[in-house]
Amino acid sequence: MQQNSLLAQPMDDPKIWPLDPNITFLNHGSFGSCPRPVLDFQHVVQRRIERQPVQFFVRELEELLDQARGELAHFLGAQTEDLVPVPNATAGVNTVLRSLPLQPGDELLVTNHEYNACRNALDFVAERSGARVVAVEIPFPFHAASQIIDAVMSRVTARTRLALLDHVTSQTGVVFPVHRLVSGLAERGVDTLIDGAHAPGMIPLDLQRLGVAYYTGNCHKWLCAPKGAGFLYVRRDRQKLIRPLAISHGANSRRADRSRFVIEFGWSGTWDPSAFLSVPEALRFVGSLLPGGWTEIMERNRALALAGRNILCRALKIDSPCPDEFIGSMASVPIHDASGEPVSSSPLYADALQDQLRAEHGIEVPIIPWPAAPKRLLRISAQLYNALGQYQHLAEALTARQESIGELVRGSR
Repeated sequence: MQQNSLLAQPMDDPKIWPLDPNITFLNHGSFGSCPRPVLDFQHVVQRRIERQPVQFFVRELEELLDQARGELAHFLGAQTEDLVPVPNATAGVNTVLRSLPLQPGDELLVTNHEYNACRNALDFVAERSGARVVAVEIPFPFHAASQIIDAVMSRVTARTRLALLDHVTSQTGVVFPVHRLVSGLAERGVDTLIDGAHAPGMIPLDLQRLGVAYYTGNCHKWLCAPKGAGFLYVRRDRQKLIRPLAISHGANSRRADRSRFVIEFGWSGTWDPSAFLSVPEALRFVGSLLPGGWTEIMERNRALALAGRNILCRALKIDSPCPDEFIGSMASVPIHDASGEPVSSSPLYADALQDQLRAEHGIEVPIIPWPAAPKRLLRISAQLYNALGQYQHLAEALTARQESIGELVRGSR
């Protein structure tokens, strides 16, 4: 009863969230919303930078970055020395892929659930090096972890050099069984690069226990930090391989007080570090919004995502496309094939139904072509500012448009 009451009441105080009050925002997973107090903190940092830029960049930034890295590393179950800032998870994936010494004939494993931008990066490095991308088909809907694990492991060969895997898939909203995948691949001598864009703040993380070679994630999604804050974790024994996308002063630094990995990523040219420096404030402030801190926030958002998915499935008479255990704070349901051409040139969203839901019902929710157009999914997100009634509003809008969206795909399809 207490949990249902919590899910029914959004924490949508406009003093906290700067969201448009006229929009039912069910797409935190794409860009999220940064709380006003965290934005205020970032603005303080930006003003500090501009007050004396040389003082800040030359004499103060390194220590501030160390502090921010340390607090984030503690939250992620990592050592400070193994974690560096990057703008976003896509940059982190590119950084690792473009650093690895790949050879013709090497195989790079990926699944059909991988985020398009990162799959493009994989294709790019494969084309340049002569390596081969091996795409693993994982069904959606599915009913068991074995369908994911067996599919991935069945494609490993003696030539497999790296597996690029999502922790939480962007399109399908599935929490992959990464612990079993990472350990199984390691037993076969294969390193894993985890695209953890959605994981921090959605699900508990312990990167050291995971034992992964490479892990990158965003802080501006579920941690609610300002846009442009991400991280790259590299296991200590792999750090000499990894270089920043922009080679800069650290490449020939004579410093011996810290690793070359940290030195090079600490300065790759003039940048606005205020987003990353605001990550500790996001961890503190958002973590203070519920009595149980981040543990309660993750549990509440997951419960809300599951409840929202149930509302949609009941209203549209479909089965859940995967078991509850694979859901974090997002959930996707397959819908009827799209008709017609994309309505915009956006690289992210171009489905007419998405625009119609926003224009006619005030709902912002993504309609995603997957595995490829005209097939598509509808994906909901759950954050503290969301509540059960918003998913009911979406369900009513969808059923009212039944003639437009067609019959939702059955779970057995």
